[in-house]
Amino acid sequence: MKIAALLSLAATASAFAPATKPARATVAVQESKADLEVLAKKLNPIVGFYDPLNLAEAEFWGSSNEATIGFLRHAEIKHGRVAMFAFVGYIVHANGIKFPWAMQMDGTGFPSDTNPPALWDDVSESAKWQIFGLIGFLEFWSELSTPNHKHYMSGGKPGDYPDFVSGPDGIPHPIPFNLFDPFKFSKNKSAEAKEAGLIKEINNGRLAQIGILGFLSEQKMEGSVPLLKGIVAHYDGEPMAPFTENILGLPFGMH
Repeated sequence: MKIAALLSLAATASAFAPATKPARATVAVQESKADLEVLAKKLNPIVGFYDPLNLAEAEFWGSSNEATIGFLRHAEIKHGRVAMFAFVGYIVHANGIKFPWAMQMDGTGFPSDTNPPALWDDVSESAKWQIFGLIGFLEFWSELSTPNHKHYMSGGKPGDYPDFVSGPDGIPHPIPFNLFDPFKFSKNKSAEAKEAGLIKEINNGRLAQIGILGFLSEQKMEGSVPLLKGIVAHYDGEPMAPFTENILGLPFGMH
């Protein structure tokens, strides 16, 4: 989703060896279907555990069931975070709020359109490539598995993000903040408070996914979301296409 990709950045590998400085303590996490059933009751006591595709018993790519559950848990948390950024960013841009400085080196300012998907279309192709380049790096870094950070399919904590490592064995310049808990708000919280916060984050992420798709659905098919009729503007473009041209289809005469 192109609007989610842009707005998720508005709020924000073994090729890099970890520094000797210890990072967040890691504890092996091996969740089972029973753990998911308990978590589901905490998330929504009314619906409870609902798994019509029986994914909780799957074994993706020949891995174990525990590794598959780690993948699914991490995927939901990550997509929920992106959706929350997208939902808030959509509202911000729909109200015409933007940075006052130039967006590009040539002095071009940020687009003034208040239709978020159309606003993305107004962003230059070079700027889009920079955005996706950063997304690609963050994805690459999130897959790190080091002695200080276990991969979420190998006993790591779903939703956790490895610290940025500076120096000769990592990123070649200082990184003042980490993507995960940059201001250390959660550092001294109790385990109970952290667990309660994660429950809220997952629920908010689920709701945000419904919300951002509701915005885009109503923009493309007026009346599909009656509560948003007349609130969000119509959009004639393709909200799922990141570029105005079909760059993959150009060699085949597709535009």
